[in-house]
Amino acid sequence: MSSSAVAKRYALALFEISKENKQIETVEAELRVVKQVFLDNKELGVLLETPRLTVQKKKAILKDAFANVSLPVLNTILLLTDRHRGDQIVGVVDAFIELANEEHGIADATVYSVHSLTDDEKNAVSASFSKRVGKKSLRITNVRDEDLLGGLKVHIGNRIFDGSLKGKLNRLERELVR
Repeated sequence: MSSSAVAKRYALALFEISKENKQIETVEAELRVVKQVFLDNKELGVLLETPRLTVQKKKAILKDAFANVSLPVLNTILLLTDRHRGDQIVGVVDAFIELANEEHGIADATVYSVHSLTDDEKNAVSASFSKRVGKKSLRITNVRDEDLLGGLKVHIGNRIFDGSLKGKLNRLERELVR
């Protein structure tokens, strides 16, 4: 079974438990922290892969590291460790976030702009682009990119909407070269 299929199975089980307990938002927030911890501390992933430590030692380390998360999140992490699937934790988080977004009609979007967007600008981008992708709203992460010269570049899932000045100039150049 592929690693993404494994991650989706665990995420679906955790999602169902969270939905049943009406904790989807809480679990999602905790999982985002868990993902950030694993991304910021690559050594933690290496630690889970090492055969030198017993599963009990690995679980003890994880219990200490994630003592403040809810029981379903902690149990999922420990179960993945028990089954030697510690490398799937970030994938489970991503799959859970996808499920939660689908449940709430939200999509994650990365908006590249020359300057940081205000809340009003983020809301306007969300209102405009959420309709294009068939969602109620967008959860926007703003990235400053001074190479754009002006305008916005919006990345939602596997779609890119390039309304930047740099993108327009590149398209114009391609047209002129033909």
